[in-house]
Amino acid sequence: MFERWFARRPPEDNSKEIYRRIVAQARRPEFYAGGGVPDSLDGRFDMLVLHVFLVLHRLKGERGDPACAALTQALADRVAADLDANLREMGAGDLGVGRRVKRMAEALYGRMAAYEAGIDGGEAVLRQAIRRNLFGTIEPNEGQVAAMARYVLAGHGLLAARPAAELARGAIDFPAPEMEGPEGKR
Repeated sequence: MFERWFARRPPEDNSKEIYRRIVAQARRPEFYAGGGVPDSLDGRFDMLVLHVFLVLHRLKGERGDPACAALTQALADRVAADLDANLREMGAGDLGVGRRVKRMAEALYGRMAAYEAGIDGGEAVLRQAIRRNLFGTIEPNEGQVAAMARYVLAGHGLLAARPAAELARGAIDFPAPEMEGPEGKR
């Protein structure tokens, strides 16, 4: 009888709400209209990856916290499931979905490694990663690349300020995008 009162409960899985916030932020029109990110399948994928990176990078900083570790895994699983579901919705056949999800996962991890190197290496390295990945299919102006670098650094700082317990409860915020226009002006 007492076991049920004192039994450890599994941590809440807040990955659904966090992923919803990531997707909502990645879809903000400012990134595409003023920020110059291509409003295409590739551009939207890259914006999603950028925001997933920001959250996972912050959670990675809490290696000793089991709730953050569980949340990291749940969020990674949710991202993979969403990629799979989106491919199926776009008409990819069962035989091709696994191969495409694998390629998308490789792209995701490659971009995340580039952004991590950018965070660790300074703004110039981050700008190169953003230009190469986020703007890989177009030629942005310097103002657009600089605005995205400022945004990533602001997002990194905002998430870094959150205590681990709040992160585990799903308290994830992003800064407001302040993007440059096509002419490089705000």
